[in-house]
Amino acid sequence: MGKIADKARYKPRVIDAAVKKYLSVFGAVCIEGPKWCGKTWTSSFHSKSEFLIGDPLNNFQNRSLAQMSPSIILEGETPRLIDEWQEVPDIWDAVRYEVDQRAGKGYFILTGSSTPKRKGILHSGAGRIGKLRMRTMSLYESGESSGEVSLEALCNGELKETLTGEVDLRNLAYYTVRGGFPGNLNVEPENAILLPQSYLAAIIDDDSQRIDNKKYDTVKMRLLLHSLARNESTTATKAKLLSDIKENDDETIDADTVTKYLDVFNRLFLIDNQLPFAANIRSSARVKQAEKRHFCDPSLACALLKATPDRLIGDLNTFGFMFEALVERDLKIYAESFGANLFHYQDYNNKEIDAVIELSDGRWCAFEIKLGANQIDKAAETLISIRDDILKSGGVTPDVLCVICGMSNAAYVRPDGVFVVPITALKN
Repeated sequence: MGKIADKARYKPRVIDAAVKKYLSVFGAVCIEGPKWCGKTWTSSFHSKSEFLIGDPLNNFQNRSLAQMSPSIILEGETPRLIDEWQEVPDIWDAVRYEVDQRAGKGYFILTGSSTPKRKGILHSGAGRIGKLRMRTMSLYESGESSGEVSLEALCNGELKETLTGEVDLRNLAYYTVRGGFPGNLNVEPENAILLPQSYLAAIIDDDSQRIDNKKYDTVKMRLLLHSLARNESTTATKAKLLSDIKENDDETIDADTVTKYLDVFNRLFLIDNQLPFAANIRSSARVKQAEKRHFCDPSLACALLKATPDRLIGDLNTFGFMFEALVERDLKIYAESFGANLFHYQDYNNKEIDAVIELSDGRWCAFEIKLGANQIDKAAETLISIRDDILKSGGVTPDVLCVICGMSNAAYVRPDGVFVVPITALKN
């Protein structure tokens, strides 16, 4: 059987370098992430043989074989891809045991689009199986960002000022609605919403019903997903989600059900929240600890809201939240490629920083995200004000202040020292 990935047609991914590194360090690598984000293609690209658990050939004989004898399916040229390992959780322990026996590096690549409960998995895999999180395609990976500005260099205070070209608002709306699923890259704008809608249907009607072998209430799941879409890129609490469902849908869901379904969505990699930042600031200002809510891709929130590119342009407030989600998806992909992490900042004085990138050495950088160039001045003032407040209260200030803009046509440094970078010029 030929390999899934055609190397001549493979679009390089930011995660490629991390996969190579992890294969040189661990006996096995597990690449996790949402369905349809490209895990199998990337893993196949880096492997020399493969075994696909979900192959429907001969009544899913691969799954039956894996269930009967997990160790047999590990035989083959390495690195060997085992796709969708979570369908047969015993594979995890079989891989861990085989890695111990061989005492080498880079034997297996596992992919998973859901996280099974720990029951039945005997060993965590620590030290043997390295985990990587893969996401949908960033604008740089899909070819809509020129990559003229490196985020890593920017976080080190380096920026080569350059004209980056005019940006069409309709294109930004299209990128947001279309999202970063590889299978959706070349669709027409009027059809961009169809794949995300199909994705959500597959998650609700199939994956969510199989993850714990329980029948969940799909009507309530859809109500919760619509509420999450209405609260995309906000720090809405569970109580806020409950009241939102009551107000908009005139339905009631109890708090325990919301907690349970959010856990299911998280384990299916459907949501990818942004954690709060407080580390290393050591300021006297009280910092909130609420997560900022995100789907794994902005297209999913748009699909739930039936937001076409034209509708987004007609509702710039909603567009702003969805654009923020797109930018923060890209920032997370880029930052993790050089060992940094993405957070957000919100204090009890109602001051917020849209995105915080913490570097591996503890330094941090503050980013505001704005769709229009007319919002840059205000965003820069916000960043400077928060930096000054942190300094006055004895905290550690950010090394870099930057506005990521949708409609800017240049990457430059303002007289006040704040960087301005178009999202369509950014890469890792």
